[in-house]
Amino acid sequence: MKKMKIKFFAAVVALLTALQLGFVSCSDDPGADSYYTSTSEYASDYLKNREEYSMYLEILARATGTDSTKNLRLVDLLGTYGSYTVFAPTNDAVKVLLASKGKSTVAELTKEDCDTIALNSIIEQAYFTSDVSDGTYPKSNMLDQYLTITCDSDVTSGSVELVMYINSDAKIIHADDSVSNGVVHTVNKVVLSNTDFLSDFLGRDDNIKLYYEALKVTHLSDSLTKYIDENYSVGDDSIDWTNDALVFSTATEYDNVAYMEHRYFKYTAFVCPDSVLEQKYGITSLEDLDKKAHELYDPMYPNDANITDYTNRRNALNRFISYHFLDRYGSYYTLTCVDGANSTLAKNWNRLKWDIADWYETMMPNSILKCSFPSGTQNGLYINRRGVMSRADERGVFIPGAKVTPASEMGVTQTCVNGIYHYISDIISYNETTQKEVLNERMRIDASTLSPDFMTSEARGHYTKSSYENGKYGTWDATANRNNKNTCLGFKPGAAKNFTFDSNTHLHVRPRVLSFWSYQGDEVTILGVFNFTVKLPPVPKGTYELRLFTCVNFSNRGIIQVYIDDEPQGIPFDMRPDGTTLFGWQSDTSLGDEDAIAAFDKSIHNLGWMKGPKSYYSASSESGGTRGTCFRDASNTIRKVLGTFVSDGETEHYVRFQQKLESTTNAMNFDFIEIVPSSVYDDDNYPEDRW
Repeated sequence: MKKMKIKFFAAVVALLTALQLGFVSCSDDPGADSYYTSTSEYASDYLKNREEYSMYLEILARATGTDSTKNLRLVDLLGTYGSYTVFAPTNDAVKVLLASKGKSTVAELTKEDCDTIALNSIIEQAYFTSDVSDGTYPKSNMLDQYLTITCDSDVTSGSVELVMYINSDAKIIHADDSVSNGVVHTVNKVVLSNTDFLSDFLGRDDNIKLYYEALKVTHLSDSLTKYIDENYSVGDDSIDWTNDALVFSTATEYDNVAYMEHRYFKYTAFVCPDSVLEQKYGITSLEDLDKKAHELYDPMYPNDANITDYTNRRNALNRFISYHFLDRYGSYYTLTCVDGANSTLAKNWNRLKWDIADWYETMMPNSILKCSFPSGTQNGLYINRRGVMSRADERGVFIPGAKVTPASEMGVTQTCVNGIYHYISDIISYNETTQKEVLNERMRIDASTLSPDFMTSEARGHYTKSSYENGKYGTWDATANRNNKNTCLGFKPGAAKNFTFDSNTHLHVRPRVLSFWSYQGDEVTILGVFNFTVKLPPVPKGTYELRLFTCVNFSNRGIIQVYIDDEPQGIPFDMRPDGTTLFGWQSDTSLGDEDAIAAFDKSIHNLGWMKGPKSYYSASSESGGTRGTCFRDASNTIRKVLGTFVSDGETEHYVRFQQKLESTTNAMNFDFIEIVPSSVYDDDNYPEDRW
């Protein structure tokens, strides 16, 4: 049999005609008709009842975790009600591993070996091959590492068959055996963990030698070696959803909160392959790359043009390479809230006038980049793109940006112990075009992206504990005890970068739901007599208006005083009434014509208020059905103008929210902020759009 590695799309297009949203998953497995499905067997029963997994079962039984005196009882775990993906190696696969270690029996493996093999082979969420559309599993395994799935083609006697590999090495030889608590995939090799840090992992890819060389000479690689916070402690609070004391009332429902057991540091890299650098720019050496960096950055930072020390953060090459890195984990389908090739959440949008987007601070000091996911013919993930679909936006600006290659097309394992990397179609930079054109727009920044910890911990886009019952998304729950299915991840003071708060402040991130007044389906919930400060993402030089979007009209909402850079902004904001009481909210329908609508918008903006955005709805649209209520048409989804600030492009800025009610139960719904340049909010010739 000849194995020929080909691009994922090419193989799928050749063999399949069903393309949805431009993507398909590596689900071309051994045939749906051959699937094993059982409503009576749990995963443990499936393994026990088949001799070919006996050695894998022995490994599971020997796994102890951090305490060598205990047993993780993984076999028992896989025999309980829940949701699991198991990558089960055959006895032959285990024998190959043993031989590579000079051993002949599982009993000769160390406890640590068994821990690694066992925990690496299980994800606490059921994923069939059809569920994985970008090549990376959206949830980490029990070793807190992400697994990559790649597709190859096997050519035998002229016929082509797609096959799948976990971490580029373990071939799935039988896929999608459904059991009552998840799914079992059989692999021909033990799924091994990748222990490289991202700084070394990138050096193993011969396609990106120039970026790796720049990474080393600038010593940015030294900043990519953090992995776990040794000072983090969860204290006496629960790390799973079994503590009645951590079930909080948030309005007419309750949130069941747990805390992460460990705090990890992870990174995301966007790397331009050497072949692209040569084809587009004639760059074939580090010297060429350095010259390009000066072309991009010297016009923006003329005082730094003569800095030749690559390790200086103001050096052009240092700026160039560090702009390609984020201090958070971001996979193809977590860098925006388009959470899959067939994302239901994306259907909450009207995308004809607004591309789904998020903005992130990079590891280049005082810089930010934009990730967007347009629909239509330009469908896919882009960096520093501006426009709508394949055309200019309402202000006539179109900048194509750099396209991110889906993991399933990269042909390499893209995840390691502390990060992930992506190929991109072009270099990205914080040059004049980025600062003065791409970012000269309203930046609508979701609260769940404001801390790297929210993304690295999987709190953003969190798959609910009960997803084996309720599907991919969460739902509201009025249960006031541990049986509540609305599972959320909480954060301790000091464990959420960019957020500063004390022990009187409770903070947790809610899972995504499709039918609520939450932008992107989720929100950060703040409870108690809170007083918390958020570092704002850096923005280019200019004057900006800062806004808060929130869902009001709940009796348990708070009254908040807002400070920008420690300066109080107006009087406290009472979040309990709706927009009608707060500023005389009126619907567009009742106002009548366009002139009346525009006049009303201007009048309330002058008073510090705005309606919600027109681009988002309180429910998704399935098969042409209704999307629910547009946020602009709801009197309880409003934007509050908090104030303005002036950025010099170098100084950090902060916003602080202080609860004025002496209550431990009143909450703030922290949904998103808008950072809006004066060219957008204060230009009578081009009024700000309603989207």
